[in-house]
Amino acid sequence: MNPSNANLFAALSEAFPPDLDAVAIETDSGLLYSWRDLDRSTAMLANLLGSLGLPAGARIAVQVEKSVEALLLYLATLRAGFVFLPLNTAYQSAEMAYFIGNAEPAVLVCTAQNFGWLSKLAFTAGTHHVFTLNEDHTGSLLERAAAQPDRHQVALKHADDLAAIIYTSGTTGRSKGAMLTHGNLLSNAQVLKSYWGWRSQREGGDVLLHALPIFHVHGLFVAIHGALLNGSKMIWLNRFDPKTVIKKLPEATVFMGVPTLYGRLLLDPGLTWEVTRHMRLFISGSAPLLIETFKAWQDRTGHTILERYGMSETAMLTSNPYRASSGERRGGTVGFPLPGVSLRVQDDNGRPVAAGEIGNIEVKGPNVFKGYWRMPEKTAEEFTLDGYFKTGDVGKIDAQGYVTIVGRSKDLIISGGYNVYPAEVEGYINELPGVAESAVIGVPHADFGEVGLALVVAKPGAVLEPNQIIASLKATLANFKVPKRCLVAQELPRNSMGKVQKNVLREQYSA
Repeated sequence: MNPSNANLFAALSEAFPPDLDAVAIETDSGLLYSWRDLDRSTAMLANLLGSLGLPAGARIAVQVEKSVEALLLYLATLRAGFVFLPLNTAYQSAEMAYFIGNAEPAVLVCTAQNFGWLSKLAFTAGTHHVFTLNEDHTGSLLERAAAQPDRHQVALKHADDLAAIIYTSGTTGRSKGAMLTHGNLLSNAQVLKSYWGWRSQREGGDVLLHALPIFHVHGLFVAIHGALLNGSKMIWLNRFDPKTVIKKLPEATVFMGVPTLYGRLLLDPGLTWEVTRHMRLFISGSAPLLIETFKAWQDRTGHTILERYGMSETAMLTSNPYRASSGERRGGTVGFPLPGVSLRVQDDNGRPVAAGEIGNIEVKGPNVFKGYWRMPEKTAEEFTLDGYFKTGDVGKIDAQGYVTIVGRSKDLIISGGYNVYPAEVEGYINELPGVAESAVIGVPHADFGEVGLALVVAKPGAVLEPNQIIASLKATLANFKVPKRCLVAQELPRNSMGKVQKNVLREQYSA
């Protein structure tokens, strides 16, 4: 590896084990990919991207089902020096039109099933290249890449060069593109490799059981970078299925999931001490882990889940300790700030709060993003004068240094590990015929942690049908954003300034 090349792919590929014919990825269908396959396939895909005459910094937008080939496309995008833009497979036409228009990708990769409508959106927005990629190893992307050479010189990048854009929903409307650099992602991966005790091949080696989606930070960056930077084999599941996970646990040592996945695994009687005997580490994140789930997992498996905290804009920020010598793993907390991360809790006036007191969480470190794509004013607004990023999360740090997240300073709903911002959903509801106004709140849910509830007020003389409102939203928005229930209200409670009091609504409808 060129020591002056800060390309993330260069660091990941440098960590491939000496035996390139060893298995790197084993799929749930029995397909095996060697480390040599990863090197050759990413070279061919990178050469294809390089042959298109794309400008420097071109965005490669990807909305496909999870597959090893989708992972190879991500790595090839890094290798070729372009910017990866993963998009949730649940996004519908209105959302995709916004993302394509805002990011202006040079290339769009989608499933053959969605090619018709997505290619029209892309070509209209000025995207010149649209390829297909399906989870059954077919598509025009692979057909075109097959003709390319299987050797490729990794593109030279600086640590501050853009590697990926992750769209994170805005609390006041449209999504914002968080710009993550090669340096952001590599620094975080290196810290986590050490902090979570990833074992080298000499120490017996780790095997990651990968059951997360790969369109967000948790599955794409935290899990995959961890395994690749350690030269560790992955057992790859295209989708989460409790019985398949339990069947594969004896072959793995590391598993990462959102709280919903742990809850569903606990419902299966096949989850036992014996099945998890060879596991080294269970990690949870993307949403708060209920203390009941934390304790039930301990009782059922003998393992203590390690909960951590991160964001699209920062990757991982804190983690409960891996090693007992560093402290206990405490349920209900997200542990300590990671090495290199400075985390503080401030009051609304920007002053530090005392230990145990609740305030606004602000962070600084090499993992913190470069800013929001094409939103310089918003970027400046979200950073303090001394360079701390305002996370928008509210929390506290106790006397021992453990961080606890209390909630969002805004009205974020985290449903099954996915972020739902009410303002975005309300915007669509308010455009429906007969709707005067609406409020979307989060209410507790046994499986998803919380789900959306829409309260809708009718215009004078109009009659609203809640089921029809839900159906209209399902045709427009990703399913995880659609409220699970809609109720018609006479009016919405307001404070003296006329603002809807969502705290009052949450108390009223929490049951």
